[in-house]
Amino acid sequence: MPPVSASETAATQSTVAGAVALVRCVGLRKEFPAGSEDLLGRKRLTVKAVDGINLAIMPGETVGLVGESGSGKSTLGRLILKLIEPTAGQVFYDGRDLATLSRSELRQLRRQMQLVFQDPYSSLNPRMRVRAIVGEGLDIHRIARGREKEDRIVKLLARVGMGPEALDRYPREFSGGQRQRIGIARALAVEPRFLVLDEPVSALDVSIQAQIINLLQDLQDDLHLTYLFIAHDLRVVEHISQRVAIMYLGKIVEIADRDKIYAAPRHPYTRALLSAIPTIDATARTERIKMPGEVPSPLNPPSGCGFHPRCPYAKDICATVDPALTKGSGGHAVACHVFPAP
Repeated sequence: MPPVSASETAATQSTVAGAVALVRCVGLRKEFPAGSEDLLGRKRLTVKAVDGINLAIMPGETVGLVGESGSGKSTLGRLILKLIEPTAGQVFYDGRDLATLSRSELRQLRRQMQLVFQDPYSSLNPRMRVRAIVGEGLDIHRIARGREKEDRIVKLLARVGMGPEALDRYPREFSGGQRQRIGIARALAVEPRFLVLDEPVSALDVSIQAQIINLLQDLQDDLHLTYLFIAHDLRVVEHISQRVAIMYLGKIVEIADRDKIYAAPRHPYTRALLSAIPTIDATARTERIKMPGEVPSPLNPPSGCGFHPRCPYAKDICATVDPALTKGSGGHAVACHVFPAP
């Protein structure tokens, strides 16, 4: 992979004086082939799932990653964890380039980087008891055996709000919220520092969502965890995140502190998403910003700014020049010709 340029390094540096990023993405790209070559040997089409992402996540913070379905959020999370290989770009964890690690080094590092899945119904093996599900990571990384392993599993379940009676039961015997708690306990078993939470509450009832969010916040405070929280529900993201990144067609189009994003969004896409949040407060209602058309296909993305075919403020330059993600005051970064960073 090419070396990190000075501009890319600057784009992903800490926004907090003296802090060093725990996770850093530089020029990260992922393209998936779509179909095969034709009879004339012409190059097959590719899906640009992630298109040049620069992102830094500080120790102990939660970065919310928001966007419509198909925007590349989950793919970015898996690239960061090196569950899939990037087409280009680099991922650094605690200053180490993941691409340069040997298999044994990466295996050890995986203890520090874990994933909590979206669907608590399909992410747990239905043929395994809870004891085996939570203890699997302890076996793989040879962390504990025998009585020590049993004690660890019981403590992990207690930490996520479940009792020892769950040990010998199967996932089908639990509710969705309980299954997600088991999934969280499984991720915590290997004592990680960084979790990618891939829409961990979207499949749950609203009341259960609040319980899981509160649990994640308590765990973060107690265990000094760092989160990448992937979601499409902006209300949930506002509750749990310190910074919010807005993703569209494989690119981050706006990123800022949570309060700045919600109080003074810059990018038209961010404004449209926020205007769609329902509220029961009549005095707080804002006019709904409608986005015409559908999300363009990543097989054939628009020229220039990917959002310009749906943007009510688009100018001629938006159709020809792709705006760079430019940082303004207070770390507020926006990729827009019409409403640049403040």
